[in-house]
Amino acid sequence: MKIIATDKAPAAIGPYSQAYEVNGFLFTSGQIPLDPATGMVVGTEIAAQAEQSCRNIGAILEAAGLDFSNVVKTVCFLADMGDFAAFNAVYEKFFVSKPARSCVAVKQLPKGVLCEIEAIAAV
Repeated sequence: MKIIATDKAPAAIGPYSQAYEVNGFLFTSGQIPLDPATGMVVGTEIAAQAEQSCRNIGAILEAAGLDFSNVVKTVCFLADMGDFAAFNAVYEKFFVSKPARSCVAVKQLPKGVLCEIEAIAAV
């Protein structure tokens, strides 16, 4: 197992790693819309927050020598399913290979953000 870490994505805000590479796969932790430089939440609307969450996933993929085309599965968490269409409009710009996906609404996300994305990628 290999830990993947980069300062181009937010540092973990708890006892976990940004990602692990194991048995030919990369498993990312959920990425919320934090600016990696400041640790502050980016934006107040779903589009801006989805964009930053995707950029954070992209930075972790890059640190592992991968890109979005390697992603085979995502799990997306939304604070409000009413944001589904706006979230998808941003998501589809990054995940152009259309990986398998689950998208669920949750009661609350860390730091009160509107979305969180985790990914599994083939190495």
